Amino acid sequence: MGAELYWYFVPYNSNVNWALQELRRREFRAGRYNPVMPLLYREFPIGPDSPAPGAAHASIEEAMEDAAEDGTRSILDIQTIADEPDFCVAAPLPDAQLESHFGTPRPTHEMIESHMDFLESIERGHGIYIVAYKDGTPDEIFFAGYSFD
Repeated sequence: MGAELYWYFVPYNSNVNWALQELRRREFRAGRYNPVMPLLYREFPIGPDSPAPGAAHASIEEAMEDAAEDGTRSILDIQTIADEPDFCVAAPLPDAQLESHFGTPRPTHEMIESHMDFLESIERGHGIYIVAYKDGTPDEIFFAGYSFD
């Protein structure tokens, strides 16, 4: 099986790591991760009506261990925020890439959603985030990544 793309929009918080951890907890509680939902990629984008079978593990760490080398194929695989891309972290998409893809360092939700070809540059097991703007103000955080396998 090839790497699977996952992505989410969450309300903006100036503490991006806090927003990431809240998203991880939400998706864990919903059970939207491998092995509970091994074909989760078919459900994106995730919304209020997305399937939510509930967590089948006692913790995120237990779910990650059970998923083994495949990973959870979800945001659970991204453990923290970093300045540079690496395994299990979300790094900001650099301003130069934002300018190249969107013509601005402050893309809107609609711009991100309609021009997702930039995601092809993300390596397996890595994640990115972008602050999405509305009326010139930070409004959401977009998180995306690819599973390990």
